[in-house]
Amino acid sequence: MKQPLSIILCLLSCGGALASGRSEVVPAAQADTAAARTDAGRLRISGFVQAGYQYSDASSEFFVKRARLSLAGGIAPKLDYKIQFEFCKPRLVDAYVQYRPLPQLGFRAGQFKIPFSIENTEYGVFAFEFIDYPLALRRLMGFDDICGLAASGRDIGAACCGGFFKRDGYSVLRYDIAVLNGQGINTKDANKSKDLAARLIVMPWAGVSVSGSYYRGEYGAAHVLRERYSVGACYDRGSVVVRGEWIGGITGMADTGCNMQSGGWYAMAGWRAPRNLMFTVRFDSFAPDCERRADTRQNNYTAGLLWSPLKRLRCQLNYTYEDYGAASDLAGRNVATLLFTGVF
Repeated sequence: MKQPLSIILCLLSCGGALASGRSEVVPAAQADTAAARTDAGRLRISGFVQAGYQYSDASSEFFVKRARLSLAGGIAPKLDYKIQFEFCKPRLVDAYVQYRPLPQLGFRAGQFKIPFSIENTEYGVFAFEFIDYPLALRRLMGFDDICGLAASGRDIGAACCGGFFKRDGYSVLRYDIAVLNGQGINTKDANKSKDLAARLIVMPWAGVSVSGSYYRGEYGAAHVLRERYSVGACYDRGSVVVRGEWIGGITGMADTGCNMQSGGWYAMAGWRAPRNLMFTVRFDSFAPDCERRADTRQNNYTAGLLWSPLKRLRCQLNYTYEDYGAASDLAGRNVATLLFTGVF
């Protein structure tokens, strides 16, 4: 697997073979919190399993990515809850109660996804077109954060949200404001300060959205700075999706007492072809230290296929060429990943 172009061609040829089945495609932009919208007094039990195989220049392995069980239900009209547990690395992922008295104002308390960027909340597991999130989102929003957090983009706190100017089933203006511990999931706060996350999404036309996010807080007993910001845009309508975001941040380094500036961006495009097949491409770049960008940056080039042969089954095939900066010992790495998602 030394030539990226040959592997992309191989993936495309495999996609033609996969396209023989027929089923309903999982709708785009469906957040993984949608399961929480249930009638009062009704309990809904659901979950999913993600398992696959990955081959790279240096490794070959089968893996289980996620195995989750979710309980959701309504307590009263406009009041519901969600509890989600992860079995791969046993831990509580989501646990919150939310009350939505008005379309313009809702409240949430507990452990939940941080309202930051487009992809962290707007594209959940069942709608996301790739196997892994972009580097900048993973490294700056608590997935594999450069500050040391590994919290699936979640935290414990309280939030309010709402939408204005309803039009054809969507809100032209949406907002989220959250106050959080800043230490990640299942963890007590290590200091007395609280983190703030805010996001604004403007949707002037159906399928077109522009987003801006800001996050600021302090982590650890030493109150080390953690600041994040992002801007992005998305077109997702019919058979075409195009999306891109820039995400930056300032992270205090507890060992040196200095602040490190990081930044990255991604751009993706996808086409929902007939027979429940989707073709995707993405360019993804991130530099953990912008002052040493040439040395620390990583560029990922990804081509992917998504096939839904059944309503509750997703089959994904991604090829990524990872291009590393000058300071890395690796000149580049080829990675091919096959992932199956079964939903119940």
